[in-house]
Amino acid sequence: MNKEFSAWSMLLGAALLGSVAATSLGGCRPPVDDVDYDDVDVSLDIDVSDGEAVEKKAAKPPAPSIGDIGSFQAASNQTSGSNRTMGSNRTIGSNWTTGSNRTVAGFRPLGSNSTVAGMRPFGSNSTAAGFRPLNSNSTAAGMRPFGSNSTVGGSANIQVAPAESPFGATRANQAKPSSNQTAAAAAKPAPVMKVAAAPKPAPKAEPKPEPKAAAKPAPKAEPKPEPKVAAKPAPKAEPKPEPKMAAKPAPKAEAKPEAKVAAKPAPKAEPKPEAKAEAKPEAKVSADKSSVEDPQVVLNAGGDWPQWGGTRLRNNTPNVKNLPASWNVGDFDRRTGEWDNAEAENINWYANLGSQTYGNPVVAGGQVYVGTNNGAGYLPRYPNDVDLGCLLAFDEKDGKFLWQHSSEKLITGRVHDWPLQGVCSASLVEGDRLWFVTSRGEVRCLDTKGFHDGVDNGPIKDEVVRVGDLAAAAEGYADTVAALDEGKVSDALKKMLEDQGHPLKGDAKIETTTAGKAWTLTGNIAGNDRQLTLKVAGPRLSVFKALSVHDKDEADVIWVLDMMAAPLGVSQHNMAACSVTTYGDLLFVNTSNGIDETHINLPAPSAPSFICVDKNTGEVLWTNGLPGQNILHGQWSSPSVAEINGVPQVLFAGGDGWLYSFKADRGKDGKPELLWKFDCNPKESKWILGGEGTRNNIIATPVIYDDLVYVAVGQDPEHGEGEGHLWCIDPTKSGDVSPQLALEVKGDERVPLAHTRIQAVEPEKGQVAVDNPNSAVVWHYSIFDQNEDGEIDFEEEMHRSCGTVAIKDDVLYLADFSGIFHCLDAKGTKDGKPIVHFTYDMFAQSWGSPLIADGKVFIGDEDGEVAVFEFGKENKEPLEEIFMGSSVYSTVVAANDRLYISTKDKLFSIGKPSE
Repeated sequence: MNKEFSAWSMLLGAALLGSVAATSLGGCRPPVDDVDYDDVDVSLDIDVSDGEAVEKKAAKPPAPSIGDIGSFQAASNQTSGSNRTMGSNRTIGSNWTTGSNRTVAGFRPLGSNSTVAGMRPFGSNSTAAGFRPLNSNSTAAGMRPFGSNSTVGGSANIQVAPAESPFGATRANQAKPSSNQTAAAAAKPAPVMKVAAAPKPAPKAEPKPEPKAAAKPAPKAEPKPEPKVAAKPAPKAEPKPEPKMAAKPAPKAEAKPEAKVAAKPAPKAEPKPEAKAEAKPEAKVSADKSSVEDPQVVLNAGGDWPQWGGTRLRNNTPNVKNLPASWNVGDFDRRTGEWDNAEAENINWYANLGSQTYGNPVVAGGQVYVGTNNGAGYLPRYPNDVDLGCLLAFDEKDGKFLWQHSSEKLITGRVHDWPLQGVCSASLVEGDRLWFVTSRGEVRCLDTKGFHDGVDNGPIKDEVVRVGDLAAAAEGYADTVAALDEGKVSDALKKMLEDQGHPLKGDAKIETTTAGKAWTLTGNIAGNDRQLTLKVAGPRLSVFKALSVHDKDEADVIWVLDMMAAPLGVSQHNMAACSVTTYGDLLFVNTSNGIDETHINLPAPSAPSFICVDKNTGEVLWTNGLPGQNILHGQWSSPSVAEINGVPQVLFAGGDGWLYSFKADRGKDGKPELLWKFDCNPKESKWILGGEGTRNNIIATPVIYDDLVYVAVGQDPEHGEGEGHLWCIDPTKSGDVSPQLALEVKGDERVPLAHTRIQAVEPEKGQVAVDNPNSAVVWHYSIFDQNEDGEIDFEEEMHRSCGTVAIKDDVLYLADFSGIFHCLDAKGTKDGKPIVHFTYDMFAQSWGSPLIADGKVFIGDEDGEVAVFEFGKENKEPLEEIFMGSSVYSTVVAANDRLYISTKDKLFSIGKPSE
């Protein structure tokens, strides 16, 4: 901002920009038809075995240019006229008074983190009126700025790997690991069911039906915008204040080529894609006590943090000690990315991630794993302008890059695989095996050591992956095809191989499989003798290879379960995002089945929402589709497992806003035993497109603490802020244990109503909600009048939340999406209502979850700050609010005396220096 601009002109300008942007964009993505598709290639499917390409008449795919606003996520739909007052100010009489960290009227004092009127100071992370400055993380009205998430005239185009890859083709002919599935079964299209249409928001600017374009074929280029939801909850841990420590700045770790990692360089490795090989069932699944690890043992150990939430209880409270209460990440040059660590404090190492990161770090066996997109470009065969879903593995000691699992974009486009979201799930690690859900709707089991152990573990071996492509329009294409038919290698082909990190050394032997169409090339590739397969598919010549032990930078796949293929036939909405968990040999997965781009049709009404899989083989043991046609949007929660009164329960949060509990065993005849179900929304709440209604789904993960269950409701962050609820539930009851029952008055009788998608109870139709005598509610938190002034202030409400609670010693913490950090008594009530210790306004949206560790509580926000509180119900103000350099969408994790924080584009290892 120019110095001559006055505060008032800035305030007025920000408010005007927010008003115009919110009105014109409507808080949702623009219609697909407004996008120019002239430069987008039609997608192709190809069977690698015969090289025959089948051209698909593509529905309009997403725009190829980053500069096109139609390609980007919508800005937040909060405007200056929402339930926060202008400028996000708190009114006089709120629950902060003079003399606290905030001054009169609930405003933070001048010179503090925020200036008068609750506004961050000019030049800080946000400007007047609580709006972020132009070019910062977000602009006026909490909207993402043009030029970041979605940007006008942004940087280089993002490419999408062509669809003729062996794993980017149709789902048919791909072997499945489940014994219940037929290998190579073609995916049959599920019947499309029209679900009850959600009403459009009334007289407000436009409804927000988040029109996410469903393109069938995959576009060649995809934009590189900022995140869209599926910010799934993150872990939790234990707190205890720690004095600031001046530590020597961590030495800058060397970066691996193509990846700017502040860690030692990682070996250059060849690629690996999505091979779908059949995994044969081997072991009989059991869940006996001897095979089930006690979660409390993991929590008490204070060592590794091997899954989301640390254990299957999902309570982010590890017994990790010696954590710093303050740190400084140093400075990063915006143009070169170079790290200036002169001011860095308590930073052990950092590593570059993709351009958007929502996956939570997992730490196990000396390695750190995190899901992201391909913005870091670690693999030569996939430059950073190619959009992928990536799972990255780093060395826990120094941040050295080890290997990458790559998921090419689905050919169906953003309806199933939203651009640049990457892998949003957290991995589960047990010993030398890792399980995770890819952006392509697959459950994959990997060898944690990759190919560094010198073994290609199976049953999937020799996975076929893309090396690179030579476009038909490229100079030298025709000469290359002609040369191959003559048994020669053209200069254009040699250059392409070298550019993709696979230089050809010396002569090569060319054999023609189909003249003008397919060949094999045998020679010395990047120092190793190997064979490549070349195929012409529509507008390009594609080169593939089979992964081997020479490909150290690649992931070693054990088995794959494709949830989108028959017989499961799942149709995820925008992304698949589930952080799996286990109970013995049973692996539990939320499939992410959801609606299509119209937000009216349910493409796969008979597809399961919840599945149980043999973790050793990928065999599907049972499925359940209880949410059925009542799915509101997507299903992006993760399961939890606990033994309650000797009965193992697996908890799944459904896309209909209900929480379901099943017996955590093998099931019977492919079906689980339902123990209880709980409607997490008031019966009269209503689903309205674009987040305008009061009915919510569940993105948070259920947490089990002292045999009680805790879960909050929320929506896709793109739907913005709204009314929320937090529940404490008794899981020992059975049947429908919802707070209320839906009934219809018929004469002198009240008849039970089947649950309906939009609104369970419509009073105008003679329907009523009555208290459920079988209710399992221990307490329900939505609003509270903390200052007892007879009014409910903004910070006295529970808003929508993506976050998962963390609880220790009966003190519960949770951040909601509106940026209010809540602290409650986990068990106690007063007059039937929960006891609220305090709330704290972070003045920024929060997507993640709290960590309680070492006497401290850590929580990150979209402005890129991590607040550090001293643990305890009396500690209402943070010890520190530390800027991380970019948005923190994930959850802070603690393991082995270190904090791990993934920002939008970097992973930091934080800890006190060794003595």
